[in-house]
Amino acid sequence: MFSLKEIASVTLILFAVIDIIGSIPIIIDLRKREGKIESEKATIVSGVLMVAFLFLGQSILKLFGLDFQSFAMAGAIIIFLIGLEMILGTTFFHSDPESKTGSIVPLAFPLIVGAGTMTTLLSLRAAYSLPNVLVGIVLNLVFVYIVLKASSWLERKLGQGGADVLRKVFGVILLAIAIKLFKTNL
Repeated sequence: MFSLKEIASVTLILFAVIDIIGSIPIIIDLRKREGKIESEKATIVSGVLMVAFLFLGQSILKLFGLDFQSFAMAGAIIIFLIGLEMILGTTFFHSDPESKTGSIVPLAFPLIVGAGTMTTLLSLRAAYSLPNVLVGIVLNLVFVYIVLKASSWLERKLGQGGADVLRKVFGVILLAIAIKLFKTNL
């Protein structure tokens, strides 16, 4: 039932898609604007969204008359664009910088749990056993919580260069995942 290989794969895939390390500059800006980040609240809301979509995503697709392959193809394109953003340093997806809703929007949604994460969860559910996907989600939420709590410390330690290198490495991983999803669901 539990497989360390599957758990590791799921965890790394979600880690690359969520890209909490690459989001540190956004988290730091949000903390400066809002005064603080509610790490617990953002982590719990993110977890609820991920688990809910993991279990209800297929039903939501059926409600709209969509099949998994179509959603996975659309998700592959989104993941591909996110990977390009990370590698090229451009922005395709814009959020409202004046939003004052703090730890829920834009942090929990769509920064941590966005379209790429949702699509990836459906793909992971199809490819891996459910308990391994759930463990991968929990491991990522623990890491997200740690990063949110330590964002100011990470800002000092990583520096801009370190964050840029991590962002580009995970961008390449996302491009590879997107291409695999596209090939599989074509």
